[in-house]
Amino acid sequence: MKKEILYSGKAKTIYKTDKQKELIADFRDSLTAFDGKKKNEVKRKGYFNAQISKKIFEMLEESGIKTHFIKMVSDTEMLVDAVEIIKIEVIPRNIAAGSITKKY
Repeated sequence: MKKEILYSGKAKTIYKTDKQKELIADFRDSLTAFDGKKKNEVKRKGYFNAQISKKIFEMLEESGIKTHFIKMVSDTEMLVDAVEIIKIEVIPRNIAAGSITKKY
């Protein structure tokens, strides 16, 4: 089912499939910090990221918000619709950190 690599980033690899409008997102165990200068592997990180993403996509769908998620094909791989990406980065924090502390 997986074919050639379409994209490989810090946390996951996107593969083409036999169907032009479907892709496989493979969540990896890799971990980076300091803009990729520090790299490491964390056992089962890919598994947990995939499962958390699956749950978020299911909750969004249950609330009437469409997602690209189709189904899990393994513990770390999900089948997704090929979509145009809207580039947004969200960094949740439990404490105020970074530039927000300078504003308030």
